[in-house]
Amino acid sequence: MTQSVRAENGFAYGVVGADIHIFGDGIPVYLLQRWRPPPAADDSFLREVPSRMLNARFAVVEFTGRTAELAALRRWRDEGPQLAVRWLHAPGGQGKTRLADHFARGSADDGWQVVTATHGPGSVIPPPGSQDLGAAADGTLLVVDYADRWPLSHLLWLFSNALLHRPEVPARILLLARGDDIWPAVRASVANLQAGTSTQFLPPLSDGTQEGEGDGPPRTEMFAVAHDSFAARYGVPSLRVETPAALAGDDFGLTLSVHLAALVAVDAHVAGRRPPPDLAGLTCYLLDREHLHWARLRGEGGHEIDPTARTFTTPPDAMNRTVFTAALTGPMAPAQGLDVVAGLDLKLPAHRVLADHAVCYPPADPAQETVLEPLYPDRLSEDFLALTLSGHHAEYPAQPWARATVGALLTGATDPATLLWTPRAVTFLASAAQRWPHVGPRHLYPLLAAAPHVAVAAGSAALTTLARLDDIEPELLEAIAAHFPPFKRPHPDLDPGVAAVSTRLLPHRLSRAGHVKGVVRHEHSVRLYHAGQLEESLAAAEENVWEYRALDRNKLRHPAEAELVERNLSTALTAYGLRLSAVGRRADALAATEESIRILRELVGRDDQCRSDLASALLNRGRDLCQADRWVDATVTTQECVALFRELAAGDPLTHEPDLSASLVALGLCLGFTAAPEESVAALQEGIIILRRLSQTNAAAHTKALAEALSNLAKALWRIGEPGVSVAQEAAALLRRLAAVHPVSYESKLANVLAGSAVHLLYAGQGAEALSAAHESVSILRRLAGRQPQAHANKLAEALASLSIVLLAIGRRNDAIAVTDEAVAIRRRMAEADPGFEARLALMLLLAVNLRTEAGGSWLEEAVVLLAEAGTVIERHNTMPAQLSKGYREARALLADRLTAEGHRAAADDLRRTVPRAPTEEDASM
Repeated sequence: MTQSVRAENGFAYGVVGADIHIFGDGIPVYLLQRWRPPPAADDSFLREVPSRMLNARFAVVEFTGRTAELAALRRWRDEGPQLAVRWLHAPGGQGKTRLADHFARGSADDGWQVVTATHGPGSVIPPPGSQDLGAAADGTLLVVDYADRWPLSHLLWLFSNALLHRPEVPARILLLARGDDIWPAVRASVANLQAGTSTQFLPPLSDGTQEGEGDGPPRTEMFAVAHDSFAARYGVPSLRVETPAALAGDDFGLTLSVHLAALVAVDAHVAGRRPPPDLAGLTCYLLDREHLHWARLRGEGGHEIDPTARTFTTPPDAMNRTVFTAALTGPMAPAQGLDVVAGLDLKLPAHRVLADHAVCYPPADPAQETVLEPLYPDRLSEDFLALTLSGHHAEYPAQPWARATVGALLTGATDPATLLWTPRAVTFLASAAQRWPHVGPRHLYPLLAAAPHVAVAAGSAALTTLARLDDIEPELLEAIAAHFPPFKRPHPDLDPGVAAVSTRLLPHRLSRAGHVKGVVRHEHSVRLYHAGQLEESLAAAEENVWEYRALDRNKLRHPAEAELVERNLSTALTAYGLRLSAVGRRADALAATEESIRILRELVGRDDQCRSDLASALLNRGRDLCQADRWVDATVTTQECVALFRELAAGDPLTHEPDLSASLVALGLCLGFTAAPEESVAALQEGIIILRRLSQTNAAAHTKALAEALSNLAKALWRIGEPGVSVAQEAAALLRRLAAVHPVSYESKLANVLAGSAVHLLYAGQGAEALSAAHESVSILRRLAGRQPQAHANKLAEALASLSIVLLAIGRRNDAIAVTDEAVAIRRRMAEADPGFEARLALMLLLAVNLRTEAGGSWLEEAVVLLAEAGTVIERHNTMPAQLSKGYREARALLADRLTAEGHRAAADDLRRTVPRAPTEEDASM
């Protein structure tokens, strides 16, 4: 077993049996830790500030109810595929963390290894150290809290971790979130992992009158359990109080609300007070206890013998502002905390304020050297923010400095995107605005109106929360949307939030769009598509097509309007085809694209501007035909597309050169399958010249396309016998960079390029480099195929074939034959499951035959058997690719010659006696 360690600036993180992903500045993207049971907390510590008892990490209240939800989680854990991902969502305070913690405890007792993931950027990470996650277990359960606040790219790095992909060890990823807006994008992204995906919603608690599956446990039962748990901590276990009548109200559907009512009931009884009757009053009661604690800690200096010896010096008003700030920023490193507190201008030493704040709110993990631990639970922290801001009517004092503090934290810096607390602050304020109507109009909305880019810098989760607010004006959302990136390209970490804003704005935009409603709906469809909402995107595209078709052309005033409608219809059809293809409806996609092309051909003669639309539609049709293996038709279509884009790029290279490069690469790929290898190389080389130029000015937009084009060119050069070493190595270097950022998408492509470059290196006389590349390719694909056999087995077989060729060339003949036999075994299994793979099986059999032929001796008998199997496979089909039939004849002739040379004339004559069938005309077209 090996340990992976990364050290940055003297600080090291290590794991056994897992991966670590580190940013260039040394901050881990995330860290994995073994799940630990909640720490034991002293009763007196909890009573000092009653809100501590509501913190899920102390588990003061005995877990009760949620039997149906727990049973569902256990079924999900114990059944299904090797890897499964579940999105568990509910509003804040509904008990997600407590449920997940109880499930984690039970899973650990059942023999599962339970691990938690801590997000690195924007939060405080555990101190440097090492974790052993390689222990044997019945399975691995990974729990990720606040998953909706993780950037999608960071979640995908997490999903690629080796911890979750051990052979024969099931893995489950439980993602906790408040909403499910980001889930479609997550679900679409894990499709490459062939993981089972599901969602689970925690319903509100039952008020005792509801019937039916899915209702939560009765509130009175939960109140009683919570009451007894809190009473025990107060040292009055026999205390009995009356169940509040308000418990039946809508506000008490949350687990936290019921616990809050029970806690205040106990605390008020012990203090000889009457508990408030409503949720707002209960919240104010708890916050008053916070203020009382601050005041008690400082005491009265005038009554002390030596006030200078006091250890807690921060007055309550300064502590109030510090706690307010911590609610916005969350915990952070000491140096950052010093800067933040110094910026509050409290007229007190910042280090002293931080030390006093830590007395009230110590770090969640004592081993962490952090400051500004916020008030917990999150929902109470949000209410504290709302009540400290002016404009409410609750019995709680608002503070005149609160608004300025928010403004300074969110807009005081030149670039708010650099502030690590921006996502948390905006999300918390927006969440508070959902319950407290003064927060949005009086505070959050004016701030965002003055600096709308702050909302975008806050990220996807903040945008989603803003889009849910009932009283946010469309004009403000439009101002925020003006800072969104262009809609034509995906932006994974932002797309779910952007789609949520787009959905909220759609009725407003359509009401003002007039005759350009289709343009609005088209952009919305693209935004939904990038967010992984494929069905919703398809529905929007379909509605667009339907509306354009339904327009009465006879009612249009000018012929030009009719042509504009037809052009928009063609654009809508092209987009519709892309959405259909994305959901697997390829025949329908091709039909939609071809209808678009028919319309555009008619328009091109009258409107030269339609040529660009026609070229784009042709490019899409070519891709659809390629997916259907109609390579000849695809080549004809793509050639027309290239001709159009070439003319357009000559007049406007800035606009059309990216499309020209894409069409040239597509044409090169088509020509490679239609027996025109030299033309394939030429088309690819021309496309790459353009891509290189484009990458110099915008690498982020074109690196992926350049890497894939170079990979295709290396294969094309191999087919015509020209060296492709440098091309393959360049493709591999680019794909390494991409795979480092997004391994789920690019590791397989990197392995494919490495397998091809191994052969190029071999024939360039670089045997050692060839062996290294081949081994790396096989290593990557073995790991990927171990996780997802159906997705990667074929590529693994190809990589093994490349490795066998290299091994043979460097004199390791027996190893080469063994590796080839493994590839043959993979292809046999594939062909048994799907006869469409029999041609690939035959090709691998011929490689095994040729290796044994070259080895000679005792290997020749096996070569004859394998050749017979290959012949049977080939003869079983009416058509086979011309190159395969040719390869069969050549292998047969070589084997016969070798048999003759080694004295086996009878066997050689048997091979020569049966004349293999000649390739048909149809073969040549495949």
